[in-house]
Amino acid sequence: MTSPIQMAELWRGGILESYHMGHAVVCDESGAIVNAWGDPEQIIFPRSSCKMIQALPLMESGAAEAANLTQEQLALSCASHQGASIHTTRVKKWLSGLGLSDDDLRCGPQPSQDDAERTRLILEHESPCQLHNNCSGKHAGFLTLNKHIGGDAEYIDPNHPVQTAIKTAFEEVTGVTSPGYGIDGCSAPNYATSVHGLARAMAFFATAREGQGTRETAAAKLVTAMRTYPELVAGETRACTELMRAMDHKVAVKTGADGVFVAILPEQKLGIALKITDGATRASECAIAAILVKLGVLDANHLATRKRMNAPQLNRRGIEAAWIRPSAAFA
Repeated sequence: MTSPIQMAELWRGGILESYHMGHAVVCDESGAIVNAWGDPEQIIFPRSSCKMIQALPLMESGAAEAANLTQEQLALSCASHQGASIHTTRVKKWLSGLGLSDDDLRCGPQPSQDDAERTRLILEHESPCQLHNNCSGKHAGFLTLNKHIGGDAEYIDPNHPVQTAIKTAFEEVTGVTSPGYGIDGCSAPNYATSVHGLARAMAFFATAREGQGTRETAAAKLVTAMRTYPELVAGETRACTELMRAMDHKVAVKTGADGVFVAILPEQKLGIALKITDGATRASECAIAAILVKLGVLDANHLATRKRMNAPQLNRRGIEAAWIRPSAAFA
């Protein structure tokens, strides 16, 4: 067992003010570890970083094809979006095509994180609904699969066929028997795995190509959708969207709550997973950027990189008051 290592630091006035510890793994196409920091076998909840795994049964079952899902909808099935109109209108249309509505979702309402949509709701005296939930696209995917198999309405129950299919796919692509699950923010079960297992799964997605097999084709289509529509996977100003654009749509990245981040590198056939132990998003964004720069797929001087790595922290007057940067031993 290896302890977490220092990954990101906050410096103020030339003095180290705080730091964040974590674990990270880079896997090759065989699932072997290419590089690791901290403990590769640390058990974590992947949270929303595993949404592409949760979408595999949607694809493999034939439900996506039967529903004629578009690339945009596939991107939304993997998304943690910010509830902007480009997200909510598409999910609403998707549900309508299934003969369903907001009432059929089980993710719960969430305030929109998009300024324009939040203002619209205020001006029109509307409350946020489940469509605004950052996981509504994933849940639309669950509902698509559920309709295809004729399941009951409570598709988030851990014993529901939708969720048991996800657990099977999850354990198979991670190569780890999950020690258990927790209930995620959107009420769906989230299965635990190791950092190595999560990176191994991302390496599978990185090597998958259409025509190789049912699962490989499914994985390849999901990755292509994510890279093609990064704005649907997250949203403007968000790390996932900006980093995918900064890498010319060649790499897919996905954040998860509580300091998790993954990356899928198809050209290099590599998968990355990391977990910041204190759950800090600023640290997970800094760490994933540092690894991507280290692997040569992200420009250290790109604006999207500089917002997260070696990034100034401005005070309320816009003055550079502190800096967040990768720890020397990690970078």
